[in-house]
Parts: sequence; C-alpha cells; structure tokens
Amino acid sequence: MLNKHAFLNTALAAAAALLFTQTALAQDAARPLQVKNVVLVHGAYADGSSWSEVIARLQKAGLHVTSVQNPLTSLADDVAATRRAIALQDGPTILAAHSWAGTVISEAGVDPKVTGLVYVAARAPDAGEDYAALAAKFPAPPASAGLVKSGGFAQLGENAFLHDFAGDIDPVKAEVMYAEQGRISDQLFASRTTQAAWRTKPTWYAVSTNDRTTSPELERFLAQRMNAKTVEIASSHLSLLSHPDQIANLILEAAGQAH
Repeated sequence: MLNKHAFLNTALAAAAALLFTQTALAQDAARPLQVKNVVLVHGAYADGSSWSEVIARLQKAGLHVTSVQNPLTSLADDVAATRRAIALQDGPTILAAHSWAGTVISEAGVDPKVTGLVYVAARAPDAGEDYAALAAKFPAPPASAGLVKSGGFAQLGENAFLHDFAGDIDPVKAEVMYAEQGRISDQLFASRTTQAAWRTKPTWYAVSTNDRTTSPELERFLAQRMNAKTVEIASSHLSLLSHPDQIANLILEAAGQAH
C-alpha cells in the first residue's frame, strides 16, 4: 500500500512539474522577445534625422539603433538600403517605418532577423496591391495638393510642408526640415511590393489623428487589416518628432523592452 501511495505521489508531483513547465513556456511564448537592435526607416520628404528624438530615447533605454538613409529614387533602392542596415545587425531586430517607409519595411521585413514591425502613420500595402487605388477610397489629405514636380522628382511646397506635413512642429525647426527634405522620384509612389511582411510578423501601428499628409481613416484601416497593436496620437504626420515619447515607447514594447 505504501508503494502504491509513493507511486501516486510521485506521479502527482511529475504531473504538477509538467504543468508548471508548460505554463512557464506558454508565458514565455506570450512575452515579446527581448530585442536589442532597432532599424528606423524614414519616409518621403524627410531623411534619417527625422528619427532624432526617438533615437535618443531608444539609446537611453540601451538599444542599438540604426537610422537608414533612403535614396528615395525607387522602392528597390530604398529596400536595398534597408536590407544593408539589417545585415549589419548582430541578432533579432525591430523594423520601424514612418510614412512611405511602411512600403519599404513591408518588403524588407521578411528578413529572418526581423521579429516585429512598427508603422508610424505609415503605408502598409499588401503584396502587389495598387496602393494609390486603395488610398483613393479614403479622404484626400491636404498635403497631396502641395506636391511640386520637376525633372522627374518631387517635393512638398513650403506651405504644404509647414502646415500639412509638419503642422505641430516648432516653426523654426519645421523650416529647417523643409530645407533638408528629400526629393522623391515622381514614380516612387506607383511602386508595388512583392511581399507583405506584416502578414507573418507581429505588428504595431501609431495612428496620427490630426494627419494632413495621410488620411487618419486610411491609417486605421491599415492597422486593423494587419491586426496591429494600435495607439492613436493627436499629432500631425510627424508624430515621431512631436510625440517622441509615445513613439519610442511603442518601439520599446515591440522590442519587449517596455517598462
């Protein structure tokens, strides 16, 4: 009888240990992987310095940060620049994109190193999707009327840049950004992706509710379509500069580093 009790106790202890292990494994699986590398990709009418406020916060949190400098000459060129940055990372990496760069990370984000994608008021096309046709189903943002084309390239006119693109940025800083803005190939926005990394990777999305460059309604649609963890920020298109704490916190959450 004692042997039977001993066997039963041993079996119960083993079952409890197995249950504890399975629970712990399930909890670990539910937690985001702690990632130390972040690659930031800028949008049209900007450069890598547009992430400067976010970079400082991520570095303070101990992350290794790389800001891509997109040539803005073609989707292929921008994707190549982002892939070069990913290749330099020494392990799991979060990709974060602003605006146009959402197209870039949707293509480049299939890289095995990439563990999550963060979209900041960003495009998020499906593979092969006509994004212009999709965007046409939503209210036209005012900035689109301020695009100035010349010699195969385009940029925002001063009024559109200051009031529609950077509407809640300090005017002096916005003027500097206007002078620095990247000119884009006037065929850039017609590009189509061959991949939609957001279909297979965890995603986060920051909607800019006062956006005059991309329709907030379109941003919400994209976030919902990708089933992203979504935050809404009362900001212009440049939430990464006007609300850097919230954007940095979203990236930290994606990296499993949120406090």
